[in-house]
Amino acid sequence: MKRFILEQSETEFYTSHSGLALVGLCLNQYGQLNQALEKGIPLRHGIAHADIIKSYIGTLSLGKSDFEAIENHRDDDYFKAALAIHQVPSSARLRQRLDEHAAALLPIIYQSNLDFLAHAQVPVTPLATGHVALDIDVYPMNNEKTCKEGVSRTYKGFDGYAPIALYLGKEGWCIGNELREGKQHCQYEFRYALERGLAAAKRLTTLPLLVRLDGGHDALDNRIDLHEADQVDFIIKWNPRKQDADAWLAYAEQHGQWTTPREGKRVALFSVMEQHTRNGKTYTCRRVMQITERTITAQGQALVLPDIEIEGWWTSLPVADYDDAMVIALYRDHATAEQFHSEFKTDLDIERLPSGKFATNDLIMSLSAYSYNILRWIGLIGLLGEQSPVRHPAKRRRIKTVIQELMYLAARLIRSGHRLKLRFSQSCPGFIAFESTYAKLAAG
Repeated sequence: MKRFILEQSETEFYTSHSGLALVGLCLNQYGQLNQALEKGIPLRHGIAHADIIKSYIGTLSLGKSDFEAIENHRDDDYFKAALAIHQVPSSARLRQRLDEHAAALLPIIYQSNLDFLAHAQVPVTPLATGHVALDIDVYPMNNEKTCKEGVSRTYKGFDGYAPIALYLGKEGWCIGNELREGKQHCQYEFRYALERGLAAAKRLTTLPLLVRLDGGHDALDNRIDLHEADQVDFIIKWNPRKQDADAWLAYAEQHGQWTTPREGKRVALFSVMEQHTRNGKTYTCRRVMQITERTITAQGQALVLPDIEIEGWWTSLPVADYDDAMVIALYRDHATAEQFHSEFKTDLDIERLPSGKFATNDLIMSLSAYSYNILRWIGLIGLLGEQSPVRHPAKRRRIKTVIQELMYLAARLIRSGHRLKLRFSQSCPGFIAFESTYAKLAAG
């Protein structure tokens, strides 16, 4: 094996993260971050708020959430040029600024995230029914063995946080990522999150919405609020709450449509209609029921007593147009949100949040949603066409794939005649995709 001779250039400048040029275009071409920050939080002296925020979004886009990661870019001219930053903060200054202005920055970042999605005119793909899915879900984040503000026991049995996220369309655009204490019940203050989420979703699409919620949100107020909302349907997992399984089995024997997927297993489907009253108004709601009776396990073991499983889904979709099986299939697609959660926690590395202050971590959750949407948009433009580096076919790419294929492309930075040039390797597999994506973003 030949030995390599190692040298460090004294004049040439190389970057391992040329993809920041794409992130910079998204921030400065489609967002209104600079103007919003200057207007919302006046600053007399020091590093501009926009430089602070864009610096942190830059590190998040590289999959690094800790404040100390910014130190690697203090003398990085390319980092400044790509994100249009005048001065990169130190890790201490970054932490202090976010701590000082977390409450004021949060609504600005939330609005800027929506502004980016609207101005970029991102595609919002509907379901086969013509509805645009709005999936709302709480997910746990493990922060054990820390003394961070708000860390407490989650429903998964470990100490951490339980944020609530809102994803729109098949692409999974994140229109909300609110931090919550680990012990906070998912339904607490949920109606506020729902109201804000519906308003944000309707800004991005004119199609009817299909809100999908799990059993933790099986509450009468939620169903009635969604009934009253304009151009909104819903599917909410029913929480049985100690229902009598034998009674439901007897009801299914008379009213259900039975199928036998395998020997020893029977499944019944049917709908029941229930009326609810609030403020003198009566609302009729449909509940799709699925009763499963197992007398033999999937492994072939006969059971002494049959195992009876009851499941239900509240929905506003009419029986005439959506049969029971279709409603269940539409809800099962809600599980895709679990992948989006994992992209936040692993690909963007925010599961263990970097600050000890709750307000600062809440701001970081919103910044991560902004970064997530930028990377998702870059992935849709650059990694799904024929120009994409060789990958398996897909309808969307994970955030991790975008970081690997486009963000971490090595290039040489050349200054010539007051212009900057990125020169890629002759064998760079992602150059065509990078060039095409940059051209599309710059043209917008």
